[in-house]
Amino acid sequence: VEVVESGGGLVQAGGSLRLSCAASGRSSGINAMGWYRQAPGKQREMVADITSGGSTHYADSVKGRFTISRDNAKRTVYLQMNSLKPEDTAVYYCKADIPIATIESYRELEVWGQGTLVTVSS
Repeated sequence: VEVVESGGGLVQAGGSLRLSCAASGRSSGINAMGWYRQAPGKQREMVADITSGGSTHYADSVKGRFTISRDNAKRTVYLQMNSLKPEDTAVYYCKADIPIATIESYRELEVWGQGTLVTVSS
């Protein structure tokens, strides 16, 4: 399974962008999917995630501005980003948790995308 992000770009402060992340490849399903970001010189941080049932969780810094959603039939997760700020500038990564089940064991495999750059100008 692989995931591929799209939708990044350059936007002025106060503007909006919508990121998409599509999963491809064979799997028995996809558990949680999420968006993370890494700004220059900083550690990667969680932005938002969503379970297969639709429960969401947001970083405090994006609550009220970003909305995560997913289309399970399309195996795609979205991140609608509104009221963007220069501090939102980062490479945004998508992560999908893939269940790996056998008769003897169960585990989750984290699959990461290559990232898409979001630049917010002041």
